[in-house]
Amino acid sequence: MSTTARPDYSPGLEGIVAGISQISDIDVEKSRLIYRGYDVHELAKQGSFEETAYLLLKGTLPTESELSDFSAELNSERSVPDFVYEAMSHVPKNAHPMDLLKVGVAVVAADDPDYNAPATDHDANVRKAVRLTAMMPALVANGWRISQGNPVVQPKGGLSTAANFLYMLEGQEADDFRVSTMDTSLVLYAEHGYNASTFAARVTVATLSDLYSGIVSAIGTLKGNLHGGANEKAMEMMMEIGEPSNAEAWVRDALAGKKKIMGFGHREYRISDSRAGIMGEMGKEAARRTGNEKWAEMADIVEKILKDEKGLFPNVDFPAAYAYYSLGIPIPLYTPIFAVSRITGWCAHIIEQLDNNRLIRPKAIYEGESLRDYVPIDRR
Repeated sequence: MSTTARPDYSPGLEGIVAGISQISDIDVEKSRLIYRGYDVHELAKQGSFEETAYLLLKGTLPTESELSDFSAELNSERSVPDFVYEAMSHVPKNAHPMDLLKVGVAVVAADDPDYNAPATDHDANVRKAVRLTAMMPALVANGWRISQGNPVVQPKGGLSTAANFLYMLEGQEADDFRVSTMDTSLVLYAEHGYNASTFAARVTVATLSDLYSGIVSAIGTLKGNLHGGANEKAMEMMMEIGEPSNAEAWVRDALAGKKKIMGFGHREYRISDSRAGIMGEMGKEAARRTGNEKWAEMADIVEKILKDEKGLFPNVDFPAAYAYYSLGIPIPLYTPIFAVSRITGWCAHIIEQLDNNRLIRPKAIYEGESLRDYVPIDRR
């Protein structure tokens, strides 16, 4: 359909302002991502996921004592009730981990002490958000273990979100570099404005549904390959290329065939994805440290060709893919890890929506049949 004939229509709602938010901003001119006034580069390089979570959920960076209390609160809320794991164990083994995660979040909702609180209760929503932020690593890691026929691993006190996720996933504590790489990725994935999953969450709770329902909506939206699933597809692409020596020919063939190359370009950025540089450094270092140098070499080749030929830049999903792969994380978990991080941004937006709520109800342009007479069934 021609947009010229419909100047009030924007496919995909591109460029449409759907709300006012104080949570994050994308500086298009400088390709810079800001969380509540702070450059994500500074948060990723100098802070931690816990600091970022506190910032997103409570509006300010924590003091040392506030961070200590918040970390302790997260650790006290990490354990997932056994009945949730029991429910997850009955999901067919071929289910995608994101579908398993939806089950876990939906089932644990009724166990929340604030389950019956009004949807607009700000303090209750913050408490729910903290609980879910704490439990998401366990839901993802143990959901995977359950699907693989392995026993659940309980969270370990004193570990950070990143460290606990790796501990529960693997059954042993990870080294500092692996924890640091995971922590950095969690900071970078935590929030990104009115993206598809965040908008889905806001639409859901705008009906005065609850925070958990909003998160289930967001998880379902994130599952798609054009959103969270892009990191999985990016790694599958690199595995298909196989070796650095194959990279140039593969990319040129893909471009000639107009094949979509996952992990490149982004609707919100003109020059580069502000998160990709940091994640790329970590990803290439992870590849080198684990004897997977070929992924770093391949990434350099693919990035150069796409920049030179199409002016395309990698988004954060591309380096995150080979970073996670170099750390030995199963590919089906890449998108669920995204959710472990983005739970903070989702919850921040849900709280903001419910603090000043208005039902989200856009219009559509009707191009169907004109008015027709109803014909009784025996005359059709």
